[in-house]
Amino acid sequence: MNKLSNNEKKRINKVKIAKFILHKGETSKPEIASILGISMPTVLQNIKELIADEIVEEVGEYQSTGGRKAKALSIVEKVKYSVGIDITVNHISYVMIDLKGKMIFKNRIRKIFNNTRDYYEFLANNLELFVRESEVSDSKILGVGISLPGIIDKSNKMVIKSHILNMSNVSLKNISELIKYDVCFENDANSAAMAELNYLNRNAIYLSLSNTVGGSIYISNEIYLGDNYRSAEFGHIIINPEGEKCYCGKNGCVDTYCSANVLSKYTDYSLEEFFKKLELKDEKIVEVWEKYLDYLAITVTNLRMSFDCDIVLGGYVGGYLSKHITELNRKVLKYNKFENNTTYLKTCKFETETSAIGIAMNFIEQYFENLN
Repeated sequence: MNKLSNNEKKRINKVKIAKFILHKGETSKPEIASILGISMPTVLQNIKELIADEIVEEVGEYQSTGGRKAKALSIVEKVKYSVGIDITVNHISYVMIDLKGKMIFKNRIRKIFNNTRDYYEFLANNLELFVRESEVSDSKILGVGISLPGIIDKSNKMVIKSHILNMSNVSLKNISELIKYDVCFENDANSAAMAELNYLNRNAIYLSLSNTVGGSIYISNEIYLGDNYRSAEFGHIIINPEGEKCYCGKNGCVDTYCSANVLSKYTDYSLEEFFKKLELKDEKIVEVWEKYLDYLAITVTNLRMSFDCDIVLGGYVGGYLSKHITELNRKVLKYNKFENNTTYLKTCKFETETSAIGIAMNFIEQYFENLN
């Protein structure tokens, strides 16, 4: 019994050390020992094993504040890979990420969603083609993560409800049985949050501003799903009870005022064209943008009042917001009378394919959690 306990303790230390190196990017043995509170002999033994397993490598000298420079340690990025697929109404996106979480290959195919065997076979066949084109061997692929809009029961691989894809109580095993790799599923906003908030080490709200508005609640390094997998439906918070009708049937939802479609409908549903016209100070576009920012500021303030933590703005619109964050901050301060700064408000790190990257990261995390 003691031997088993000691082995498990050793395994936990190895996982901690490997994940610390993963999250830090580059580090040193002294820094690992100091920050994790693990003895130097234990660190040295685990690093030796991780190097022998070709998971960790020495990559030069680590920055030092004085004294002898330590060897820099980093994850070997090419040892394993993971695939992410994002299903939307109009497209299927494929990404390949390495063990460091860096995207090395991607492809986006226009394909109207249809809950049919033909659609799923198309998805699976293009996955095989995608893997071949990436030149990554099958043996190095940890798994395939698939994100899609809707309420997902991950344990039973079911879509409970997806307004966007127009389906309810659909088994996702129809997809996974066509794919030869391990497969997992997640809501698209939660997947994007994994990409944006992973390694953050503090509580945060992720607000996804895509063709629908959604989000995630990230607490204690985990996504809070809610009792019925319905948490963070920020798009269906009512901000104008007498306002426009939402696709959910209610009036004045955030979705009707802050989705990407609210903007792109003025430029033939090209968000890129909308922001080009905004740069050129097109009078109508500027007016639409000002109104959009007002409602977004109200939404951000409501989330800040509810959760009192960082708010990360992502989704299609989030990819453009870094140039306009000062403008948004000014409007947020108008509504939030409890604070005189907006340092809690952040723009996203990933401008494209965020959901696919995030769901692919799931297998990277599992790989490190299961190290022996």
